Amino acid sequence: MSAEDKTFYPPVIPDIEDWPIYRLSEDRKNFVEEVDQFTVNRLLKIHGNKIGDTIAKTIYQERIRIKEEPWKVDPPNERLFWKRIRRKLLKSGLDKGEEEVRKTNEEILRQIVHRYSEEIVGAFRIKTFLFARRFLTLFFTRLLNTAAGRNWGRIFGSKYSLMDRLIVTGYIEEVRSLMKKGVVIVAPTHFSNLDSILIGYAMDTFMGLPSFSYGAGLNLYNTGYTAYFMNRLGAYRVDRRKKNVVYLETLKAMSNLSIQRGVNSLFFPGGTRSRSGALETRLKLGLLGTVVEAQRALFEQGKDTKVFVVPLVLGYHFVLEAKFLIEQHLRETGQERYIRSQDESGSPWQILKFIWQLFSKANEITLSFGRPMDVLGNPVDAEGRSMDARGRELDIKGFFMLDGVVNRDLQRESEYTKMVAEKIVDRYFRDNTVLTSHLVAYAAFEILKQQNMRLDIYGVLRLPEDDYVFPKDVLYDVVDQLKAGLTEMESRGEIRLSPEIGLNIEELVADGISRLGNFHVGKPLRFNKKDEIVSDSFKVLYYYHNRLENYGLNKKIRWRKMEEVPEPAE
Repeated sequence: MSAEDKTFYPPVIPDIEDWPIYRLSEDRKNFVEEVDQFTVNRLLKIHGNKIGDTIAKTIYQERIRIKEEPWKVDPPNERLFWKRIRRKLLKSGLDKGEEEVRKTNEEILRQIVHRYSEEIVGAFRIKTFLFARRFLTLFFTRLLNTAAGRNWGRIFGSKYSLMDRLIVTGYIEEVRSLMKKGVVIVAPTHFSNLDSILIGYAMDTFMGLPSFSYGAGLNLYNTGYTAYFMNRLGAYRVDRRKKNVVYLETLKAMSNLSIQRGVNSLFFPGGTRSRSGALETRLKLGLLGTVVEAQRALFEQGKDTKVFVVPLVLGYHFVLEAKFLIEQHLRETGQERYIRSQDESGSPWQILKFIWQLFSKANEITLSFGRPMDVLGNPVDAEGRSMDARGRELDIKGFFMLDGVVNRDLQRESEYTKMVAEKIVDRYFRDNTVLTSHLVAYAAFEILKQQNMRLDIYGVLRLPEDDYVFPKDVLYDVVDQLKAGLTEMESRGEIRLSPEIGLNIEELVADGISRLGNFHVGKPLRFNKKDEIVSDSFKVLYYYHNRLENYGLNKKIRWRKMEEVPEPAE
């Protein structure tokens, strides 16, 4: 049921003009109007006579945002727009009848929703897409050949391609088949700002899939060149500063209605990059809920179109933003005050350095496509048939019916959303591919904790790295035990192992250390001049250790070698 080769699959839909995202873009004006009407109706139904209060709260939140978090990408008339809206709302309550106030509030609501929908809904231009595809292929190929030989004279070589570094595994054939059976939603883990570009490139170049609609943070549009391409490559804009209910409902309406129109979508259900380095265990249910609602709406319309969810797990030997992310995680826990470091991971220079390290060190990135499921979390086969726990076919339409009729029940659909979220998380853990760097980092940090059992995690992280040496025999022994435990788990379908995990213990540890975080100035693990294993940053080591957290692997370790190691100095 898995695939791992260098086959470049032919396009599932050869003509780009037949891609759902292109057809939606060509009908953008009507789609925006549809989003407007859907959102207004939803808000009026939810808030009823209190819609004026909802609008007032939205205006208040937006005025604070403009004052405290202005961005270059914000429209020049932003302040003026909200000033006029506020004035209009205040006038609506002066000496007017209830019906007139209702009409005025609805008009104001429409103005706000339309402003949001125009901002959110993107476009897709074929010429821009083809240029981006050619540019990325050329750029990555040239950089890879240069970095692989560490020789700028190879910049025009073509021996290597990015696909030599992207290892795509899992249910590839099934995903390709489902593209013709219904609407596919890819739900990846999220570790780096590079995730979107690498996923998009792999799905287009390797898997032959049409472009997906995907969310891009509005902050990425602050740069002119970035904004130009984002505006034309099918991205919809997400402004995480906006927390008001009107904006969130508009965003969810866009997702819901685009799925109903057959547009395949990619979004990170974790909501943001994993700060701790661990796999997501709790997902945001907002956009995920629109997937369930869209499926019910399709059934209501008398269509048999099914919506499929495909979990995707990304695996890096090192993450560009690891140092920033783990420090942010530790601050957010409230257990320690850390100096705020700046996240420079989005700068072109940092990204270029990251890619250079990726290519020159022969590090791979794994993309593990999990088993596709329906919107209730049931596994589906290549034909899109839902299966229960005993392998019997299910008709999920019945789960959206009452008295033989498909009906809208938001409470019921909320429970379905929780169900599919739990199944996605389960697949994340099962389809996670363990790299040598993950295993060695986990083992090393567990040794550090074991030698400092009297300290909590924050105490361990405050220990000085300078004089600490990881006992090599203990590390080999712990890695060997963990390898045995992981191999058993893989046989039960609970996790995946990269081929390098099969190396003998000395080679496995050496491989993991050589690849682990080798982009960072302060390396989480390295061999010093005495061939001892040391760390320059326990915090960054902790970040990579967390990749295998929540598997209960610490229970598989017997500390039989630890007695031979002297207690660390106080």
